[in-house]
Amino acid sequence: MGRTTDTAGPGRASAALPARFVRIRPGQTARMVQWGYTMMTEQAGPRQLVEDVVHAERAGFDFSVTSDHYFPWLASQGHAPYAWAVLGAAAQATDAIPLMTYVTCPTVRYHPAVVAQKAATLQLLSGGRFRLGLGSGENLNEHVVGQSWPSADVRQAMLAEAVEIIRALFAGGYVNHHGEYFDVDSAKLWDLPETAPPIGIAVSGEQGCALAGRLADLVIATEPKAELLEAFDRHGGRGKPRVGQIPVCYDPDRDAALERAHDQFRWSAGSWKVNSELPGPKSFEAATQTVRPEDVAQSVPCGSDVDEFVERVRPYVEAGYTEVALVQIGGGHQRPFLDWAKAELLPALREL
Repeated sequence: MGRTTDTAGPGRASAALPARFVRIRPGQTARMVQWGYTMMTEQAGPRQLVEDVVHAERAGFDFSVTSDHYFPWLASQGHAPYAWAVLGAAAQATDAIPLMTYVTCPTVRYHPAVVAQKAATLQLLSGGRFRLGLGSGENLNEHVVGQSWPSADVRQAMLAEAVEIIRALFAGGYVNHHGEYFDVDSAKLWDLPETAPPIGIAVSGEQGCALAGRLADLVIATEPKAELLEAFDRHGGRGKPRVGQIPVCYDPDRDAALERAHDQFRWSAGSWKVNSELPGPKSFEAATQTVRPEDVAQSVPCGSDVDEFVERVRPYVEAGYTEVALVQIGGGHQRPFLDWAKAELLPALREL
């Protein structure tokens, strides 16, 4: 990895985590799991996404996360607005709910110096409510700039170098970096928050956990696997927050919910190694031809049975996640879900 230098600038506070995000160490009093709402850019336009997160805040969700896509997974989802513009609007439209990218790839479509500028700006706009979730990306979104898609090992190395650059810029002063994958020439962030955004890194295996444990302030994952969090702990993550995510499909008509989950979310049945390589929605259509509605129902709670939803979420709590974000499937079905969540689901989840 190349050398990064910064000069002539006041240091900024490191990515200190608000108390609500700090995982309690063994022996301390446990805190309740935090429950989040997902602004899924693949299934709704920008104005609706902002309106929905405003309602999520009013419904009592503890935090929010936002996907950062250039393409939807499947054409039936139908959207992919620019996540950072949506986040800026959401920062102004909401009062207190934390915001987070889930996740941004800072290596191909975006240069890490630009990601650092965007994240610092969001932290200022939100009054310190922003966390920068990062990942190694998917070909689905990154191919649009015309670069070849790197191997998984190279993507991890690029991500590590990108985090180094971002942290150097968060620290203040001018940064020069000449590395294996990136160059930065006398870059400086002129608008910096007093506290830098905490950085999360998404993981799906041992290699990612090692990187996150070493470089991240929190870990991000989408599977209720305790072994991922244990690996994160082994590599330096002990005591840091861990944020999970689960898709759900609320509808009073369970058959309608199951049909919608299959139509828009069957891509999630694929392994991450495959999903990160496919180049577009048509590829996901082809790859999921044999996925049945009952296959989707194995991982996505559908309908309006609160007990079923709670039991599907329980493995995340038992695995050790401190925060779990829910993804309501279907862009046009957010408001009924949020009303139901406020009245029934969130109170039941808090019992966990």
